[in-house]
Amino acid sequence: MNLLALPALTDNYIWMVHDEHRAIVVDPGDEEPVVKALDAMNLELVGILVTHHHHDHVDGIGGLRRRLLGQVYGSATEVIAGPYQPVSDGQQIVISPWDFQVMLIPGHTAGHVAYFLELPDAAPIVFCGDTLFSGGCGRLFEGSPARMLASLKRLAALPANTRVCCTHEYTLSNMKFARHVEPMNQQALIYEQWCQVQRQAGRPTLPSSIELEQKINPFLRCDQTQVRQSVKSYAGSISAESPEGELAVFTILRQWKNGFVA
Repeated sequence: MNLLALPALTDNYIWMVHDEHRAIVVDPGDEEPVVKALDAMNLELVGILVTHHHHDHVDGIGGLRRRLLGQVYGSATEVIAGPYQPVSDGQQIVISPWDFQVMLIPGHTAGHVAYFLELPDAAPIVFCGDTLFSGGCGRLFEGSPARMLASLKRLAALPANTRVCCTHEYTLSNMKFARHVEPMNQQALIYEQWCQVQRQAGRPTLPSSIELEQKINPFLRCDQTQVRQSVKSYAGSISAESPEGELAVFTILRQWKNGFVA
């Protein structure tokens, strides 16, 4: 199986998996990069997976339908233009030879889903849209901090070697904030430097991994002392000794990131 990140729009990635004959794409916000890749590799498009309804994740679907030999799949609780197969939490989507598990991960949008793919001879993959980013997480447009935190915890519980395929190249911006929150996190520093090299060479910083994100992503580290101390310094006070305290840390951290200027 081959995994490709197709750059699209300003900073999106459209993810493609293919076996040199058949291909599936995730969140095609633009038709053109997908068509070019299909034609260049002589691939048949057999499925489209959609994580959520925002235009930069769905605007290419209409133009791709004439190439599509299978179905469009999207959340049962969101609206996508044109016919599509609604999917729900825990559902299996079999598009031979791939078997995806649907995960409901609300927060960025109310019906946001992820698609988890286990592979027999490679690390698993999660296509997580705009919920978990490398070094960060999505804004809360339709969900509460509690729902987003629960969704991030669910993703963080996936196998450590799971490849994290989010849909925006936000990593360097996220890492500026992550390093501000945890200035003593040496793994975050090393990762930030690696990401700078990647971007200077025109290469993606993605996919990341669950193991890496647990080490460098402050939104997955709300129970860590330095994250709590930074949030307390920023906000003045938090209740940090209870499960509610972790939610308070996350809530303030997300608000802080919204207005952060490096």
